[in-house]
Amino acid sequence: MDGILDSSRTLTIKEIPVSEVVVSGLNVRSDMQSGTEDSSIDDLARSIRERGLLNPLTVLYQNGKYELIVGRRRFLALQSLGWKIVPAIVRTNVDDVSARILSLIENVHRADLHPLDKAKAYQQIYETFGTYSKVSEETGVSIPTVKRYLSLLQLAPSIQATLTTSNGPIGISALSKLAEWFPNFEEQEHVLEKIEGFTQQVQIEILDRSQGDINKIAELCEQAFGGCFSIFICKGIDRCPHIPKGCVEDIRRVIAASKVALPIKVRNQKEKAQYA
Repeated sequence: MDGILDSSRTLTIKEIPVSEVVVSGLNVRSDMQSGTEDSSIDDLARSIRERGLLNPLTVLYQNGKYELIVGRRRFLALQSLGWKIVPAIVRTNVDDVSARILSLIENVHRADLHPLDKAKAYQQIYETFGTYSKVSEETGVSIPTVKRYLSLLQLAPSIQATLTTSNGPIGISALSKLAEWFPNFEEQEHVLEKIEGFTQQVQIEILDRSQGDINKIAELCEQAFGGCFSIFICKGIDRCPHIPKGCVEDIRRVIAASKVALPIKVRNQKEKAQYA
């Protein structure tokens, strides 16, 4: 399985008849509505009509037919426009798993691929190679990102049904945390109902602080309502827009007092380091 993108593999770009293209069962994309929150197939067709096809399809040629592995939305748009011939990257001598990996690699950075499609593709690649590091190597995606997407497969079906491309990386991280800390489906649904009104960063904070204890969720939500988990980054006391001007001198005095209160040994170590 090494060298899936090896340049020694046969790779050509040619124009092929639309009628000879079939959608491969190896195509990563299964949810054709994903990515249409901002742009539909009709919108894509209109763009292609006005500007042309910017990226060719990717097909696998085997057994006398062209199997589409990347570019399904583009293919549907081209069909709606009545194109008879389309440009395509044609790959040969690629096995099924390699074809799926190719489909994932070319799609994984696209915002319009459904999160579950990504997760299922990562799962198959992981089952093939057996290590997260190999999945990361083949796809160019970090190990933590791979694990986050795989966690989505551990969510309750009712939660999976709500996933869309609009969740974004932070949303995926929050749902991944939910699956990590609460493997029970009923608890997942209960916790999500409690935290869904918060920003996704706060949701992550609540989930991490709960450590998987559902009894802590209500109290943590109360703390979040009080602004306990709001985090601001200040670039120095004088330049921080979140510190009231009247509090600056008080904060200076607190900082100065904390320095005085340091043990003599620690202070001397800091002074030595400062003037070393």
